[in-house]
Amino acid sequence: MPTQREVNVHAKNDRSTFLSTLPATQSDRTAALAIVGISAILFALAVPFAGTPLIQVPAFIGSYQSALAVCDIITAVLLFSQFAVLRTRALLWLSSGYLFTATAALVHALSFPGLFAPNGLFGAGPQTTAWLYMIWHGGFPGFVLAYVWCKGVNGGVEISGSTRNAIIGSLLGVGAAVAALTWIVTAGHGLLPPLLKAGGGFTTVQVGVISFVWSLSFAALIGLWFKRPHAVIDVWLMAVMCAWLFDIALSGIFNSARYDLGFYAGRLYGLCAAIFVLAVLLIENVRLQAHTVGLVGRLREQSASDRDFYGKRLALYGAVVESSNDAIITESLDGIITGWNKAAEHLFGYSAAEAVGQSIDLMVPEDRRAEARGILNRISSNESIAQHETVRLRKDGRLLHVVLNVSPLRSDSGQIIGASKIAHDITEEKQSREKLRREIEERERIFETSRDLILVTDGFGNFIQVSPSVKDILGLSPEDMIGHSATDFIHPDDLEKTRAEMRAARRGQTKRSFEARYYHYDGHEVSLNWMGTWSEPVKRHFFIGRDLTEKQAAEAQFRQVQKMDSIGQLTGGVAHDFNNVLTVITGTIGILADAVADRPELAAITKLIDDAAERGAQLTKHLLAFARKQPLQPREIDVNALTLEAAKLLHPTLGEQITILPQLTEDAWPAMVDPGQLSTAILNLALNARDAMPDGGTLVLETRNIFLDDGYASMNPDVVAGNYVMIAVSDTGSGIPADLIERVFDPFFTTKEVGKGTGLGLSMVFGFVKQSGGHIKIYSEEGHGTSVKIYLPRSTGVQETEYESLQNVPITGGNERILVVEDDALVRQYVMTQVKSLGYTALEAANAAEALAIIDADKDVDLLFTDIIMPGNMNGRQLADEAARRRPDLKTLFTSGYTENAIVHHGRLDSGVLLLAKPYRKSELAKMLRTALAS
Repeated sequence: MPTQREVNVHAKNDRSTFLSTLPATQSDRTAALAIVGISAILFALAVPFAGTPLIQVPAFIGSYQSALAVCDIITAVLLFSQFAVLRTRALLWLSSGYLFTATAALVHALSFPGLFAPNGLFGAGPQTTAWLYMIWHGGFPGFVLAYVWCKGVNGGVEISGSTRNAIIGSLLGVGAAVAALTWIVTAGHGLLPPLLKAGGGFTTVQVGVISFVWSLSFAALIGLWFKRPHAVIDVWLMAVMCAWLFDIALSGIFNSARYDLGFYAGRLYGLCAAIFVLAVLLIENVRLQAHTVGLVGRLREQSASDRDFYGKRLALYGAVVESSNDAIITESLDGIITGWNKAAEHLFGYSAAEAVGQSIDLMVPEDRRAEARGILNRISSNESIAQHETVRLRKDGRLLHVVLNVSPLRSDSGQIIGASKIAHDITEEKQSREKLRREIEERERIFETSRDLILVTDGFGNFIQVSPSVKDILGLSPEDMIGHSATDFIHPDDLEKTRAEMRAARRGQTKRSFEARYYHYDGHEVSLNWMGTWSEPVKRHFFIGRDLTEKQAAEAQFRQVQKMDSIGQLTGGVAHDFNNVLTVITGTIGILADAVADRPELAAITKLIDDAAERGAQLTKHLLAFARKQPLQPREIDVNALTLEAAKLLHPTLGEQITILPQLTEDAWPAMVDPGQLSTAILNLALNARDAMPDGGTLVLETRNIFLDDGYASMNPDVVAGNYVMIAVSDTGSGIPADLIERVFDPFFTTKEVGKGTGLGLSMVFGFVKQSGGHIKIYSEEGHGTSVKIYLPRSTGVQETEYESLQNVPITGGNERILVVEDDALVRQYVMTQVKSLGYTALEAANAAEALAIIDADKDVDLLFTDIIMPGNMNGRQLADEAARRRPDLKTLFTSGYTENAIVHHGRLDSGVLLLAKPYRKSELAKMLRTALAS
């Protein structure tokens, strides 16, 4: 519905566009069809009598031709007028067609015999008017066909030049064409074949020519019919072409001679054809004039209403300015305040009387005055300024944060005379935004740096946000999870429990705590303790998951220690009581032996009892050693000397097929230990190594000074951080299966055949080391051999060695990128922590395939730090070789649970490569990393 201020030109008549572009309505088609129908009926009635001779009336020709020419000229003028506005080629062709028809009709009348001269003007011959008639009636359909060809949407293609030149060109072109054709049919009529017979009737040429003309007219009609959509002028052109066809049929086909019924009727149809479009154009012009008069009247009424409306609106705008909550200020281009509303008084503290007439610098801080002048310069250049945040000054000296919207202020003539400013106070909003920004930054920092896993899901359990810690915990990137359902990552057995917790949270039970297992990237399960809540306003679940891997590993180690302690207490108690029994047996067996010395059969029995008691005594000694209750005689010893002595004793025991290689460090620290028990422990380990190498091999005895740091102690609860002397016994045997590693120290556990071992050898070693305050660690891989490391506390009260002084130098780190490759997740996490603490950027991989993928993707990796023995198709040495092939400049540092010499002699590494043997302290790691990076 039009508003009060709209002038609805189309309110009463929506046909105020040009006929050449106005779509035809059903009423247009009905009117045109009715006229064509009536014309067709009259045509059918006239056809049988077309050859009937009538009275010759030459004046009819003059009147008919004059009326026809006048109608066509007026039509051409009206169409040229529309062309001057619409500029379409189609309308130019149609206008030219009507101009051609008018001109041809005039020439035909002037050359008609007996009308102005006996034989007609221009030196016309007997066939001139016949040929002019055919040219006239064939030319107009040609122009209509050109109109159809050029017509398109909205009238078709427009001309690029001047419409005035186009109209003049059309006039000249039509005039020249008609003049040339007239000259041909007059001056050269003798060269043209006759169309009319001397005695009346048509020649064969006439039949052919008139058939062509009639067919051309019919083609124009068909072209108009198929050129859709139809405009109003198209519908009436089709009516014109129907009358044109009737004209040709009666005047040139069915009639017999001049002045018969067909002659007169055909020309009447031609006149009707000229009148149809003219009448529609004239009616349309009258309607437009009437509509224009009505529109002028409405505009006058509207003008009077506008004056009242704008007066009220001006008063309303004044009220709006005064009641606005934002300060509205106007100023001249030289910065003088000219307007000041009530909100400006409240915001800046100046009354309108105080502000108006003053410089805008009144409320602009000193350091912002250049900015204020720049704003006025931009306004004077016809530039508007939107949402400009700045600072302004109150009367009391307090600074205000405001947003300015500034636009040019114009006079009635459109000249820029000043600026209009709207100032919105955002001081509190800015403070709130800053507070919110800090809170968001704090939460983002927590989210980005949290070691716990933070997850956000929608109500359907699809991940929306995932914290970067997921890489360390699950081996996935946040992008791997975002957009996916949580069900793709949760262990199936924990799925229903998780869903129940989520449902409970949505019922309002906040801060739900539960455990659920997720799958790691490499497939193993990761247990997490979850704290979850639901936010109804944002329809999101929020979860914080803490990795329980370290906790569970520590608990498992603690249970193992408790188990060994419990077994030790039990076996110690049994051994103690058994020793009491053996004391009675061994004490009385001698008496019994003396009593039956003269009876050989009984003496043999007492000998068996004595041997059994001795074996029992040895067994209790082993049990007491495991239980850490054996009597020890510790003293400060040289572990290198004791190890060399043990090596000499082992040669005859182990046999020639076993090669013994002592690898002793210089300046080995002394240890406070029972030398006899230590020798026995080395012997037991060597015998186990011999049994693992039935076909021979190499046994390495090694000593080294070691510092076990807090990181290593946190992974092994029975270890106290400090200095230790390490004694390693390594073999190249068959190794120990992974599922038996945790049981090798259990008493009476053995994998040997019945009768070939008591199962107490390693238990005795374990108990002796623990009773001496040390630590024992076993590393083994099936097919690669075993290395048992005994860590004995360094003896106190000795001078600091050269080795120790080297280890106590300040720890040096770096900022290079180091790729850590370790299959054990717990060890890998420990190494990552140590490497990062030294300042390096640490990347991690669980196997060789992951490591190579990182090396290919990250060209900035400086050092490959890899374990030697890893599961899969590629071990550490093979990984280093492949990495060197892809990145020749990449440095490599190896690490292993085996000792350096054992690895070298096992043939896994060439001598001289960089290897950091496990365990190592932080200073050793730092030293080896710098050595490797500088190599």
